[in-house]
Amino acid sequence: MRRRFIADIWSPQTGHPVTAALIGDQAAHLARVLRAQPGQVFDLVANGFLHRAEITAVSESEVRFTLHEELEADAALPIHLLLAIFKFDHFEWAIEKATELGVARITPILARRTEKHLALAAPKRAERWRRIALESSKQSRRTDIPELLDPTPLAAALQSEIAALRILLSETEQQTTLTSAVGPLSQVSDARPGAPNALALAIGPEGGWAAEEMALFTTHAWQPVTLGPRILRAETAAIAAIAIAAANLGGQE
Repeated sequence: MRRRFIADIWSPQTGHPVTAALIGDQAAHLARVLRAQPGQVFDLVANGFLHRAEITAVSESEVRFTLHEELEADAALPIHLLLAIFKFDHFEWAIEKATELGVARITPILARRTEKHLALAAPKRAERWRRIALESSKQSRRTDIPELLDPTPLAAALQSEIAALRILLSETEQQTTLTSAVGPLSQVSDARPGAPNALALAIGPEGGWAAEEMALFTTHAWQPVTLGPRILRAETAAIAAIAIAAANLGGQE
């Protein structure tokens, strides 16, 4: 199996590119660690398209490729994960695993019960979180990188959400399961892989959502669901919810 990389630059900039390049850390890794040489072939993702790519020039600052035939690739899951910010090591693990599972978009949420020092530090961590998503995309052989937005207050995130189905994991909900709530999504045309926002999943912080936040979710037509009787850590709940949703979306064509 060929190694896969995600291009930093490509040409032309729209449509199917014909040349591409890695720069920065990716180029240095290829040049120094893998000792890449012109003529070697790798899989390369450029502008969302997966190609067989041949190296044409190598330096520690840039590795250039000519792109050959397009290869078959899986699309991202049409899931937007709204993840309330919690302890950074656990939060970053959740970003890594959500990326591996294939979500299309992740929004870090500044919730009422997000610890103050985490909320203040979160904007400075956003680029680190994007790097984690990039590395996880390469490791899991994705053909894209999930869009990772800047930390956003809950009210603003709910105001702008356009998903066809909006699901809120709630410790107070006892009847409606995630599986039953996602079921109707199979009838939604935008639920096909590749659709960016068919399903939105909201996962709360430690301590859960505050009462005024639950009211906001109701105002914006979010469906509360349960994952069962156990109380899960936020990162565990996020991964379990994505996996359940992905299983229900797996039959879409």
